[in-house]
Amino acid sequence: MFDGAEEVMGEVSDRRSGCLQPDREDRLLGLSPSGFHEIAYVDWGPIDDERPVICVHGLTRQGRDFDYLAADLAASGRRVICPDLPGRGRSGRIGPDDYSLPQYCSDMNALIARLGVREVDWVGTSLGGLIGIVMAGFSGSIIRKLVINDIGPFVSSTGLRRIGGYIADMPTSFATIEDGETYFRAVLAPYGYLADEHWRHLVIHSLRWDEASGRYAVLCDPAIAKAFKTPWFYAPLDLWKYWEAIKVPMLVLHGAKSDLLSIDLTNEMRRRNRRADVFRFDDRGHVPPLTTPDQIKIVTDFLKAKPREAT
Repeated sequence: MFDGAEEVMGEVSDRRSGCLQPDREDRLLGLSPSGFHEIAYVDWGPIDDERPVICVHGLTRQGRDFDYLAADLAASGRRVICPDLPGRGRSGRIGPDDYSLPQYCSDMNALIARLGVREVDWVGTSLGGLIGIVMAGFSGSIIRKLVINDIGPFVSSTGLRRIGGYIADMPTSFATIEDGETYFRAVLAPYGYLADEHWRHLVIHSLRWDEASGRYAVLCDPAIAKAFKTPWFYAPLDLWKYWEAIKVPMLVLHGAKSDLLSIDLTNEMRRRNRRADVFRFDDRGHVPPLTTPDQIKIVTDFLKAKPREAT
């Protein structure tokens, strides 16, 4: 272990002790063309809830991003499941060519099957929102309410290339937790203002100590960037057919300063599916992180509300 590492690791342990902790953790096996892989998830709230909430994170993030929202929902009697998509967090990695929407949908369907329930609600941030749109748009879907956090059924090729560049430049490790926090505060600046406690929480769950290298490894497979070098990502991502087929209440969260979801697109989403409502956070970009009480309340109120008829 490098000089000073014991002190830093002690600090991480102290920070973790003050963090929110899920009630349970588990894993299941997913299957991709490159073989079986583990899907890790954390599990909050009463295990007998017949309609759990599935919370799925963004492209380079992981399930512990939802800890604050999950703790609030669990306190009100909801069960909340927060998985790590393959290649992120504590989940296993897969072949570079297998990081795709069909694979993610397959893995999340396996997760829901593991739960043995007939209904779920879905909260999806960015990539997690795209997965939710596809899964809710399929015939026979058991998603009953859908929250889409700062993404839409159409993503321009310009936006996709920008994301690809960001992933390609992502460090794979840091010498210290402080270095990692500096990086994440910079690349996640569009989140807007967050308390120091929230930044530390995001950082701690984005890294793990790697004994072999003597550094803190980023919990995101660099091979995910390869998907953005394929010709498929030089065309816009168009999921309108799924969006228009969704027949359950939807809440679209929009960071007004977002570079991936515009006001015009939110208006089009509302026009093409009247089951969608839009809530805009004026002080946020991509994405509202769902850590502050005002953001959490918007989501929990929607999940608690009785469905209204589409107009």
